[in-house]
Amino acid sequence: MTESKALDLIHLEDMDGNRCLVRVTGRLRPGVLTSHDLLRADVLISASFVDARLEMCLSQQDLSSWQQSLAELGPGGNASLGAGRGLELGIQVNDERSVSVWVEDPDRLTTVLLIRTSEDWIAEHHDRLRHVRQAWPGEVVETASAAYEWGPEHRH
Repeated sequence: MTESKALDLIHLEDMDGNRCLVRVTGRLRPGVLTSHDLLRADVLISASFVDARLEMCLSQQDLSSWQQSLAELGPGGNASLGAGRGLELGIQVNDERSVSVWVEDPDRLTTVLLIRTSEDWIAEHHDRLRHVRQAWPGEVVETASAAYEWGPEHRH
């Protein structure tokens, strides 16, 4: 099995140079049953006052929560990734054309960016999520608490 190329789960960027990307780079430990479905990601943030690359680990549950948040997102709403585990990233919709993105890595950085968005950014991010899930589908099933086995989707 070959790893897919890196895919952007989140790609928010404006003409002012403000940017936040969550780039999924592959499985954390491919072939290791307990962590096969965990995905490695780089969080790239830049603005006039910050330029950082942080690491993040995403679970299949994170992707499901992200999907639900996107489906419910509207003005004043917010969505987040990584809640309660190290690096957290959140997006708050200010209005139809701008979002506030906050990134908090307890050991390294806390920042907020204002990014002007395209009209269809939410639909684009649904597509991005679909592409990530196609590239790295969930292949492990938890059969009981802390008991795992390969699911029928597992590619050998």
